[in-house]
Amino acid sequence: MTSLKSIRREWLLLAIIVAIALAVGARAPVFLTWRNGMDIANDSAILAILVMGQMLVLLTRGIDLSVASNLALTGMVCALIGKAWPGASVPVLLVLALGVGALLGAVNGWLITRFELPPIVVTLGTLSAYRGAIFVASKGAWVSDQDIHEVIKGLPREVWLGLPALVWFAMAVLVLTAVFLKLRREGREIYALGGNPHAAAYVGISARKSLMMVYTLSGMLAGLAGLLWVGRYSIAYTELAAGYELTVVAACVIGGVSIGGGVGSVLGAALGVLFIGVVNGALPVIQVSPFWQQAIAGAVILISVTVNARAERRAGRQILEHKATTHTTSQGVAA
Repeated sequence: MTSLKSIRREWLLLAIIVAIALAVGARAPVFLTWRNGMDIANDSAILAILVMGQMLVLLTRGIDLSVASNLALTGMVCALIGKAWPGASVPVLLVLALGVGALLGAVNGWLITRFELPPIVVTLGTLSAYRGAIFVASKGAWVSDQDIHEVIKGLPREVWLGLPALVWFAMAVLVLTAVFLKLRREGREIYALGGNPHAAAYVGISARKSLMMVYTLSGMLAGLAGLLWVGRYSIAYTELAAGYELTVVAACVIGGVSIGGGVGSVLGAALGVLFIGVVNGALPVIQVSPFWQQAIAGAVILISVTVNARAERRAGRQILEHKATTHTTSQGVAA
């Protein structure tokens, strides 16, 4: 039943996206061209990568508010190393970005499980700490276009088999995440942990291990996004992608990923990313003020959260558990 409801929601979201695109296309036909479609896909690719990591965290009833700061710090580290080491290759820079991002994500997981702290508190703290680390590493200076390594700038601008490299990266992350959640035991355990932490404990699922894994994976994908972001926009600075974590959470919620844990799919989250990409691309075309764009985005988030909550109540679930349960599962260690 839950699967059928999820499928119905995904079809509805897809229909809304198509309706928006057709409505805007009727006013500005250029919006429906292949080139504009590729621009939207390219603009949404980095968001899609971040959303896959955030979805894993949300499935466990957690949240990672440090993803944008992780992105910025990893991007700065890659930019500084690329500047100091002109001979760095693509594989080396990719491994560096994934490694630094995973380390920063693992710090979140360790703090949450070791000290029994709520994820929202930990990741709010690391959000600020990582921003401070960027300032220290760069001494407050920007790394601009002329100082960004040519390999870093070239990677996200490549075109492979007619599609931008960023789109290929995003599709690869989407596929790997889907395979992980559907076919790997660890992926199924994430759903079990978020859906019913007590039952998961009874069957021997380790909350500590699962939480460390999802925060590390979220950090690793944020690191990859950091390298691609710096390469695409040819700049690294302290406030890079500031506030972007809210867009990441919004895409997850719009795509049907529950903030109460245990509910969500890769397809739904991908449609959430596409929805934001289409709306962001459509509003300037119909000459909507940037201030209204933010208001519309906020309204969509509120509506999506309300729809999710009502759907879960009808299904016999609470979006938030009683205080004792929330305390235990947010710490992620009672299991």
